Amino acid sequence: MTSLAPTQVTDAAVTASKLQQLTYSQQINMGSPFAINGGACVAMVGKDCVAIACDLRLGLQALTVSNNYPKIFPFGDVYLGLTGLATDISTVSDLLRYKVNMYRLREERAISPQTMANLVSSSLYERRFGPYFVSPVIAGINHTSGKPFICGFDSIGCIDFAKDFIVSGTASDQLFGMCEGLWEPDLGPDELFETISQALLSAVDRDALSGWGAHVYIVEKDKVTKRLLKGRQD
Repeated sequence: MTSLAPTQVTDAAVTASKLQQLTYSQQINMGSPFAINGGACVAMVGKDCVAIACDLRLGLQALTVSNNYPKIFPFGDVYLGLTGLATDISTVSDLLRYKVNMYRLREERAISPQTMANLVSSSLYERRFGPYFVSPVIAGINHTSGKPFICGFDSIGCIDFAKDFIVSGTASDQLFGMCEGLWEPDLGPDELFETISQALLSAVDRDALSGWGAHVYIVEKDKVTKRLLKGRQD
């Protein structure tokens, strides 16, 4: 049996260490599960109204799979935006559809935005040890108080209440900058539509993983307006 010289042992250890670091670096460069499919969502508060908008791109990193993949799901008068891993978006939306339907049958009334927020939070927290890779956003108007309501969540259900705007998705950094520059208090429905549309389109133009058009919902006490925005197709 031959033994290695001390220098050979040291060289072998260094090589193994470098290979381990390289493997770890490659794993890190694969990216977050939240960024695999891309997407962007934003909600804004106005005067007696609220808006929520999302892009329409579904991708596999740089590969665009579809340009008609909306990420906003209506639950009565409450709207849920989901960004993140596309498979988890489908799973979570179906799960919440079931739970909201059961709530409506049991309580014999529509779910309120605050109750919907608690339902989403508890549903995500149930899976905290194997979480869904989604970043939900909720928008709606409380018909009891008439006040607009928006909030966001992390992947294990921690609620982030907001009085101005909330963002999620791979274009979050760009959306924060645009919303901080464009949003003003007490915007009317038309002004709110213009503001959220400009913010979303400008943000997704600066993010390669989102874009390709958008859906915008303007929610008021007595009506909901849905509009389709055309964006850059490159």
